[in-house]
Amino acid sequence: MKTEDIALFHRIVETGSLVEAADILNLPKSTLSRRLHALEEELNVKLFHRQSRAMTLTASGSHFYDKTSGILATLEQTLSELNGQDSAVSGHLRILIFPIPELLMITHAIFGFMDLHPELTVEIIVSSEPQDMIRNNIDLAFMLEDSFNENEMVARHLFSETVHFYASPSYLARAGRPQDPEDLPQHNSILFRYPNGRIFNDVPFGKDRTITVKGNLCVNALDTCLEATIQGRGISMMPLPFAQPHVDSGELEMLFPDVEPYEGKCFLVYPSRRFISMASQRFIDHIMQAIEQCEQTQLCCTEAYLGGSIKPYYR
Repeated sequence: MKTEDIALFHRIVETGSLVEAADILNLPKSTLSRRLHALEEELNVKLFHRQSRAMTLTASGSHFYDKTSGILATLEQTLSELNGQDSAVSGHLRILIFPIPELLMITHAIFGFMDLHPELTVEIIVSSEPQDMIRNNIDLAFMLEDSFNENEMVARHLFSETVHFYASPSYLARAGRPQDPEDLPQHNSILFRYPNGRIFNDVPFGKDRTITVKGNLCVNALDTCLEATIQGRGISMMPLPFAQPHVDSGELEMLFPDVEPYEGKCFLVYPSRRFISMASQRFIDHIMQAIEQCEQTQLCCTEAYLGGSIKPYYR
């Protein structure tokens, strides 16, 4: 019995579909079906109830999945330990990135890691939509604290960033300048929808102050939010490094500069119930070390080396 066939069986279970599993694994559906059938023949049991739109586990299939999960994890961990820390990293990583201001920083870090390990292949998925990490075979994700809602996720804090309110001079000339956050409910706000469906309309200030705002425009991408703010559509809440160049150019004005800002957090997220591959673990170590070095050298608001010359704007 090949452990690779057991791993393929696990991918079918986690996607619930032969077609989806074949797409993710970049294998012909016929090949995957043939190998599944061979596994069932070898085990002499039926692993799935086959339906037109989905595949569900039989009792035997569920038992086999539960028992082999630990076996696969132990085997991969053992191989990783035998290879040692100095061995070359190979394989494939699927990395999901929520579109945040640090997108360039993160991609440079990924490129730097690939340069260190030329045998590794990487797929980068940039999306503001919800993603089932296990179902979509995603190894790692860079996400905001409010953008993931899956259970059994490990989330490691990477960096924090102050978030402020901004408006264009044209909007302020037309609607007036709010003098205090308490004035915001009387203004039109540009609302933001997170991938988990939550609309960010209860906006925080500092640690324990919240104001409920309203508006006639809701977006799910910072670029759209920025453009709408510049065009005078309303007041928005955006990370400082994302908006600051437009403040410097005069396109935007920061509101309430003396009020303690909200701190947004970015996390590196991965599934907890799946063993982390050597490639994933090395990448996690690479990112955490780079962030730590960034803090220690105090270069995070200017230039830091994260596999390239970048501006991570650590706050």
